[in-house]
Amino acid sequence: MTVKTQISPNSKTDQVIIGEVKTSGAMCLGHAHLNMVASLNALTLDAVRALTAAVLQWSARADIVGVLITGEGEKAFCAGGDIQALYRGAVANRLAAELVDRYPFEFFAEEYRLNYLLHTFNKPVITLGHGIVMGGGYGLFAASSYRVLTQRSKLAFPEITIGLFPDAGGSWVLKNLPQKIALFLGLTGSQVNATDALELNIGTHMIDHEQRQNFIDGLASLAWDQGDSDNRTLLDEYLASCNCQGPRPESELVVLAEMDLDASNLSICVQNIIALKGRSEWVDRGIGNLQKGCPVTAGIIFEQMRRVQTMTLAESFRMELAVATRCLQWPDFTEGVRALLIDKDGLPRWTVANVDELSQEYINAHFDEDFAGLWTHNPLDDLN
Repeated sequence: MTVKTQISPNSKTDQVIIGEVKTSGAMCLGHAHLNMVASLNALTLDAVRALTAAVLQWSARADIVGVLITGEGEKAFCAGGDIQALYRGAVANRLAAELVDRYPFEFFAEEYRLNYLLHTFNKPVITLGHGIVMGGGYGLFAASSYRVLTQRSKLAFPEITIGLFPDAGGSWVLKNLPQKIALFLGLTGSQVNATDALELNIGTHMIDHEQRQNFIDGLASLAWDQGDSDNRTLLDEYLASCNCQGPRPESELVVLAEMDLDASNLSICVQNIIALKGRSEWVDRGIGNLQKGCPVTAGIIFEQMRRVQTMTLAESFRMELAVATRCLQWPDFTEGVRALLIDKDGLPRWTVANVDELSQEYINAHFDEDFAGLWTHNPLDDLN
């Protein structure tokens, strides 16, 4: 996709093209274009910092009427965070038995702050989530007020496969889904297509994949002004007119319509999911992820779902930072990444063999806000 923006002279990294889409009159759309196509636009700390600086600047400018976030390449908007960089930092700290690399901790703290800024932004945020939208990319997408899909969009929190958990606002996404669907998607890491994402309000609109540049050009032609309410009405009308004309993917979630999951007991919930085997290839892939995946992640997700129900958005991000910190410090995350992405042997040696061996005390310990050696307090305490 060709990006027709004016490049900002203040951009510190070519990983994100920070620019502006000139609109009618003297108005502009801030435009952040993820530009790391070789890694499916996986987020780095430099990219997060470039995005944060741009969002803060655009928030204060009267001539900026909204923000557009897009990704380079045909395959992905954003496949998540740069997991291998996080792995290297976590391994270095574990081998040294002390803090020698702050990168992975700073990445999560600053990524979650960026997500919160977008969730609470004072102007429309439009994210075009074409292709793969996972992990941290899902976080950017979900934080946007207008979440635009194409027929090729595939959304997932696949962290069960690497010993992490649905983060970057994943707690908030899961909270706002029907509970049984949230548990299934979290525990299996299953991909959601655009049709189902619209049905679940994960996405708000769908356009034709081949019309992405025309969609952006159309945004530039709108009669934006300085009234936020009028601009949102204008945007609503425009997005309704851009409705996808081509074939849409068939629902995969429909096979779960009669699914009954026990939300009070993790072991029984896992058994309920495994009992769905044979309903569809999509369900079976998810069950495979669950059976090979990290039992501790399953325990975290179950507890995460329980706790987030009574939390504010800011509290949910503070919770996620506590859990992410533990995942970086304890063995399962590095082992999961080793098995999947480094050695690629597909044989992770998890700290426990299955969810029946989990202790609730160990899961609860992931949620303790003890940042000794890192920060004197949770760095997201100032949110909200």
